[in-house]
Amino acid sequence: MNDYLLHTTYPILFLSVLAEQLCLPVPSSLFLMSAGALAGTGRLNLIWILCLGVLGSLLADMVWFESGRYWGKPVLRLLCALAPDPSLCIRKSRGDFARRGLPILLIAKLVPGLGGITPPLAGMSGTSRGLFLAYDAGGATLWAAIYAGIGFFAAERFESVAGYISLASRTLILVLGVPFLLFLALKAVHFARMIGELRSHLITPAELKALMDSSEKVAVIDLSRFEDDPEDSFSIPGAWRGDPSRMRGKTRVLVPEDVTLVVYCRSTNDFVSARVATALRKRGVNQIRVLKGGLNAWKASGLDLSQTLRDPITEMKRLGIEISPSPPEQSLLASEVA
Repeated sequence: MNDYLLHTTYPILFLSVLAEQLCLPVPSSLFLMSAGALAGTGRLNLIWILCLGVLGSLLADMVWFESGRYWGKPVLRLLCALAPDPSLCIRKSRGDFARRGLPILLIAKLVPGLGGITPPLAGMSGTSRGLFLAYDAGGATLWAAIYAGIGFFAAERFESVAGYISLASRTLILVLGVPFLLFLALKAVHFARMIGELRSHLITPAELKALMDSSEKVAVIDLSRFEDDPEDSFSIPGAWRGDPSRMRGKTRVLVPEDVTLVVYCRSTNDFVSARVATALRKRGVNQIRVLKGGLNAWKASGLDLSQTLRDPITEMKRLGIEISPSPPEQSLLASEVA
């Protein structure tokens, strides 16, 4: 009886649910099953278990809901930052929510990766707090009832297998939790190194405007729609659109030495642009710059904007840029042109 799951209490249950719904690596489903089993043996009350599980979930989800309501897309970028392709994560999440709407909250917690992203999306969509809470409470109740119910109906055998569950949970923490923390640390080191390397490759809006007005060859690549799918389609005059996931994934990129590539995204932290620039530099493209502050800095400088983008295939041919392996219609820099 020294296994921690057998000593699950109401506060521990509440805190574990709250932590996991705030996207911390805490296995609250195990604590729900444990609490359910303890309710089956009369040590805890099943109604209180469900209430605390739903309450912890709602409090955490309201944090994400309000964050999405007030900060919007930066919250999505934060939640998708660790995805292999953050831009794809954002577009897919927004597309799924747009197709299914609020009812997706009823099953979101049962689908890995969906429970954390839907509350901020609901906040961004302008949903009222009351309507959000109604759907979210329904989903939280279903989620808590399933896991607590599993423990409740297996209560008679729970003590005999509690040791195995505890061992499994410890193993899960070691197998998944420790590598996850190492992954976060490596990501942080990589990001810091990437920003440090690119510090000397930043270009201000004024410098870019002067470069574009000069006789030098310059390719300005717009990544903003792939970054966060902005509602407007404004861009820097003379730019063409690029898909960062394709740009990072190609194995061979040839850019003439007299051509300067300038990439920009919408956000001021330049995260998407920095990743693309780092990937291209690894492929030998050294004459690449990142617009400091992105499109927002260009707009803040009072410089002209455009609602049209140049054709990427035409521009690559004009500047002598070559990429492979890829047919023209799936080009490194080609994508849908607004």
